[in-house]
Amino acid sequence: MASRADITSRIALPVPPGQAWQAVVDWARQGQWMLGTRVHGGHGVGAEVVARTGIGPVGFTDTMVITEWDPPRRCVVEHTGRVIRGTGVFEVAPAGPASELRWTEQLELPLGAAGQWGWRLVRPLAQLGIDASLRRFARLVAAGGR
Repeated sequence: MASRADITSRIALPVPPGQAWQAVVDWARQGQWMLGTRVHGGHGVGAEVVARTGIGPVGFTDTMVITEWDPPRRCVVEHTGRVIRGTGVFEVAPAGPASELRWTEQLELPLGAAGQWGWRLVRPLAQLGIDASLRRFARLVAAGGR
């Protein structure tokens, strides 16, 4: 049985929730802020989303299906690929005239104890990557980009 690992990051955004939502679910433009990732896909429950993460030929494809779609508040995807399995969540919340974006990954770790040990090594890098991506996202939306 696989164990689970959770990772969450959040950031304040200087734009209203609707604008933040439009930017975060603009899959084609996620590569502008999500480190080393190109994304494409649809919108709404049942739509498929595919992300390719890596540098050059080294990387992996992350396939997902949208399981919850509640604009402009929440998008939940189920990771269905061979490398990443589990649930990913983008949540946009009002914060006065601005908003906050929270990104959570609830990942299934393979390989039992070895997977848990490996996660202890990978988790700090994953957290740094997610945090850096959200800082890039905040700069992009502050500059008027979507």
